[in-house]
Amino acid sequence: MNKNLSDLTAKFARNKALIGTVIAVVLIFIAPSVMSVYNLGLLSKYLCYAMVAVGIGLAWGQGGMLTLGQGLFFGLGAYVMAIHMNLEDIGPGKVPDFMSQYGITSVPGFWELFRNPVIAIIGVAAVPGIVAALLGWAVFGRGVRGAYFAILSQALVAAFAVLLIGQSKTTGGTNGLNNFKGFFGYDLNDPANQRMIFLICAFLTLAMVLIVHWIRKSFMGDLIIGVRDQENRMKFLGYNPASIKVFAFTVAAMFAGIGGAMFVPVVGIISPSDIGVTPSILMLAGVVIGGRTTLLGPVIGTLLVRFAETQLSEAYPSAWTYIEGLIFILVIAFVPLGLGQFKGVWPWLKEKIGLGKGQSDGSEQGEASGSRAAKHAGVASAAAAESASVAGTGAGGATAPSIGTSSASGPHPMQAKAVKA
Repeated sequence: MNKNLSDLTAKFARNKALIGTVIAVVLIFIAPSVMSVYNLGLLSKYLCYAMVAVGIGLAWGQGGMLTLGQGLFFGLGAYVMAIHMNLEDIGPGKVPDFMSQYGITSVPGFWELFRNPVIAIIGVAAVPGIVAALLGWAVFGRGVRGAYFAILSQALVAAFAVLLIGQSKTTGGTNGLNNFKGFFGYDLNDPANQRMIFLICAFLTLAMVLIVHWIRKSFMGDLIIGVRDQENRMKFLGYNPASIKVFAFTVAAMFAGIGGAMFVPVVGIISPSDIGVTPSILMLAGVVIGGRTTLLGPVIGTLLVRFAETQLSEAYPSAWTYIEGLIFILVIAFVPLGLGQFKGVWPWLKEKIGLGKGQSDGSEQGEASGSRAAKHAGVASAAAAESASVAGTGAGGATAPSIGTSSASGPHPMQAKAVKA
């Protein structure tokens, strides 16, 4: 009995990504048939924030970059989509009502750029990605990190919100852009199209989770963790930490831009109040509660936070923000790793009930021993190569250092992968 359970557990562990994907797809298709149009719209809205959370989990949970200003990229993607939808509604040769009140007779050039649907679709990810890459090179290239980077990112989103309010002639000011009627030719008031938008949001979230899973399992994931934990050692090994940080930061920004783009047809409005400092912090809150070092934690945490926000605001309109703040404080105080802190419950339970013992233990121990032997052999050969490198350098040579070890403190964390989340 135990052997069968052990085999079943081993198969699940090997194929958990595939099994999880299948379960997610099934739930996505079931949701429209069991939920009302209103609740489905709320879930679509929550999934837009979940897309942002997936990117934060990569940049912060894996890369150690506390991004307090994801509302900047969320807003860039949202305004690109809103501009296209607004132009699609009014037709060619016309201007939005708020522009006509200022005597403007033709839309600005950057508006006209996103009239084309293909360019608009590309722009919702490309514009935030390009801005993030430029900011990343300017910031990380100068060695800015930690609290300084967090404060800078928050200042940028605050400045962006002020810019949108100041440019009321072209952005709608505090009112933002709203009153959308269609989404790429589909009527937004049709319940069937609203279900279609939910499916788009759900599958985009699932795709982002799978992309982050692939990055975490790839060599780039090891590099991101290596820069997070041992940035100076990574420099010694010949890697550029700035480029690795820019990669993670740009991917997170693109995810946020796509989430903002889908937010527009779901909610029907985008304004500076949706992308300021407070919304950016709430985007981070779900990641904290769900567990920033886990794969699904940011998504689950964001869904829980947004659901609690909706319920509390309806039940306690004047006190829900205080209740939400108290929940956040309790999580930080007692469960600092979020819900992801409980991921060790299943291994503990398996040990208590004797699951996985017996014949499987021998194979697992043999496999682990072989893995450790291979790892030590790799470290030894890398150490020998680095010794030769140091000797060659002392003789006037210029040999690149090995990735396997560091003369400062033993094996590189990418070799041992002991700190990998």
